[in-house]
Amino acid sequence: MVAIEGQSPGEAEAAARGVPKEARRLLHELAAEWADVADFRALEVVPLKGAMTNEVYQVRWLTGSGGAGEGEYRKVLMRVYGEGLELFFDREDEVRTFECMSRHGQGPRLLGRFPTGRLEEFIHARTLSAVDLRDPEISASIASKLKEFHNLDMPGPKSFLLWDRLRNWLKTAKSVCPSDEAKEFRLDSLEKEITALESEFSGEDQCIGFCHNDLQYGNIMIDEETKALTIIDYEYSSFNPVAYDIANHFCEMAADYHSEEPHLLDYTKYPDFDERKRFVQTYLISSDGEEPDAEKVKDLLNSIEKYALASHLFWGLWGIISEHVNDIDFDYMDYARQRFVQYWLKKPVILACHADE
Repeated sequence: MVAIEGQSPGEAEAAARGVPKEARRLLHELAAEWADVADFRALEVVPLKGAMTNEVYQVRWLTGSGGAGEGEYRKVLMRVYGEGLELFFDREDEVRTFECMSRHGQGPRLLGRFPTGRLEEFIHARTLSAVDLRDPEISASIASKLKEFHNLDMPGPKSFLLWDRLRNWLKTAKSVCPSDEAKEFRLDSLEKEITALESEFSGEDQCIGFCHNDLQYGNIMIDEETKALTIIDYEYSSFNPVAYDIANHFCEMAADYHSEEPHLLDYTKYPDFDERKRFVQTYLISSDGEEPDAEKVKDLLNSIEKYALASHLFWGLWGIISEHVNDIDFDYMDYARQRFVQYWLKKPVILACHADE
């Protein structure tokens, strides 16, 4: 076992020991088919930071006859599913989405499945950082890529899931929460909040698309040479109002999941009006390059601000449930508190601003 840069030999050995038996068999079979792999049993494993739903690892093998630190590597990504995820989404649906995205050329290929996870093609690109989301050029590329994602012709019913998912998660949160937590998060009042928020959009002509629903920086990769973007990780993907997906992306700008305290959110980093407007204008540019009219931009911006409230409820409930079912090292409960604080703080301001529009 050879330690990857940044790992001690002990950490490398511990990571390798953590590979599930069925995954190890698949990895050996996969590498044995590659003629350039020097020794298919000599795999190296390193955990990748920033995952909050699954445990994600880079697995690699030295190619050719070079020793450690020499030559090139074959790499795959190993995803080990987190505990309790069936409460959030159907894994088989997620795998079908993953395979369909691959066929569309939108993401990595599926290389194999084992009972507690899967192997994926390793994309030779850099995962974006929190700072990247504020770069005007990268932000414009994200807007264009997200429009392309929303327009994908995906199988299944085109009805959106947001409100049903919120109500289902609320029921789950109530079932796992002790009474003091339920009181702290005002769970008994949230059914009314969800219904009131849903009614805010009644009668509106909403654009529905295939949405990622978790477009944080860690789910976007960039090819440093071509600057092409790839959106990855589709666990929460479904048809939804596109305004919700954009709102959720804006909310994610408050996060830095690679910091010393990854659960902490800084809402001073929420994009200002000019940043939001630039993103929306780029998103709405037509396929022939025609600029959108001002009214269309204004309407989408207004919907995004209201859907930001739904994003806070969504991830607040996710945090509460995850605290009780997931053993990944992340302070889910404090994360949930911050999302609910934003909901109650922003709700009267946002709804009052758009009451007469």
